[in-house]
Amino acid sequence: MKKNVTSRKTQNSTKNDEKRIFRNKITSSTRQPHEPPGVLTGRGCVLPLAAAPTMKMVLSQRQREELNKAVADYLSSNGYMEALEAFKRDADMPGEVERKYGGLLEKKWTSVIRLQKKVMELESKLSEAEKEFIEGAPTRGKRSPAEWIPRPPEKHCLTGHRAPVTKVIFHPVFSLMVSASEDATLKVWDFETGEYERTLKGHTDSVQDIAFDQTGKLLVSCSADMSIKLWDFQQSYACLKTMHGHDHNVSSVTFMPGGDFIVSSSRDKTIKMWEVANGYCVKTFTGHREWVRLVRVYQDGSLIASCSNDQTVRVWVVSTKECKVELRDHDHVVECIAWAPESSHSAINEAAGADNKKGAYQGPFLASGSRDKTIKLWDVSTGVCLVTLPGHDNWVRGVVFHPGGKFLISASDDKTLRVWDLRNKRCSKKLDAHTHFCTSVDFHKTHPYVVTGSVDQTVKVWECR
Repeated sequence: MKKNVTSRKTQNSTKNDEKRIFRNKITSSTRQPHEPPGVLTGRGCVLPLAAAPTMKMVLSQRQREELNKAVADYLSSNGYMEALEAFKRDADMPGEVERKYGGLLEKKWTSVIRLQKKVMELESKLSEAEKEFIEGAPTRGKRSPAEWIPRPPEKHCLTGHRAPVTKVIFHPVFSLMVSASEDATLKVWDFETGEYERTLKGHTDSVQDIAFDQTGKLLVSCSADMSIKLWDFQQSYACLKTMHGHDHNVSSVTFMPGGDFIVSSSRDKTIKMWEVANGYCVKTFTGHREWVRLVRVYQDGSLIASCSNDQTVRVWVVSTKECKVELRDHDHVVECIAWAPESSHSAINEAAGADNKKGAYQGPFLASGSRDKTIKLWDVSTGVCLVTLPGHDNWVRGVVFHPGGKFLISASDDKTLRVWDLRNKRCSKKLDAHTHFCTSVDFHKTHPYVVTGSVDQTVKVWECR
């Protein structure tokens, strides 16, 4: 009897050993390289032999208790009472939640979002630095302020307008900027902190253009409501006077250098000069055959440049109201113009190929941007187009010179902001600035910031480095 029992035990043991060996063979032959030990992968079946390790969040006992209390407060403050009672029971939390945990979960969540945004900004800057290193470009430490250009990501993305942003400008003295919009308002922002300051209301239709006088004490705006408004920007921010005289949409406005006169242009094909003191129109310039899109005054106040739907740029002598020169080379509506600062003259001459033998162009120089997707640089004294900069994939809506004189910045309906190296006549930087048409751009004269506005209703501030 004992012999038979022993024999059965031996047979069972042998069978178990055979099963173990067979199972191990299957495991070793069918386990994939990425699978943890103890998992069988047959064709069409998975046989777990052991539980896979799980990741656990490591919190101290005190942190766990604080988190539980914060969650309980969140459930309580939002009225999830059944969930609260179940949570307190499972978390073994008797009694009421302490008041000091009020809103803690929301604060923590906001902090996480803020940190996540900061991490994304740092990653973007790191990517930018890596790209510059690979291309052999100088780092910020090696670049002079004259070479600082806008780089991603944006420092601030400001929202608040309820319609496309038409114009953005910096205040000449304070860390403020103003945006105009098709929602008929002007908004004031602090460009360093990104904080909204105030809204100026008064126009009844889209605000088309805005400008400060040299002191920054006065702001002028013009609108599709056919009016021009002068605003106190020193104390009350009130509308000081409203000027009427144009017969159609007033598309552009700017101050003369002394601040005593305002120049405006309109869809009525005229340019007008207004006296600030009394609001009277003192001069009218006629000659354009279509809508006059933009007017800009030369630094010494002797000349006015204008661009139009008639595909031309005209330069006017202020004293005589005569057209000094008509610049024709664009194949479509000319949307924007900008006078070149003296700091850019050498770069423009080099781009034009001028040397000592030929004699350098004396200027003044003017940049224009068009719906033909090009930017052109002109010598006003000769009426010659010196340089054409192709590259944008849609209308060019804004141009501004870098204060250092080496670059030109442009904004376009292709949603980009582009930095042009004047000497080399090439685009040295392209920023995907907005999610819709980029309508306006300005460069601060003394601080390393660029601001853009867009049809996407946002205003973005870009740091230059």
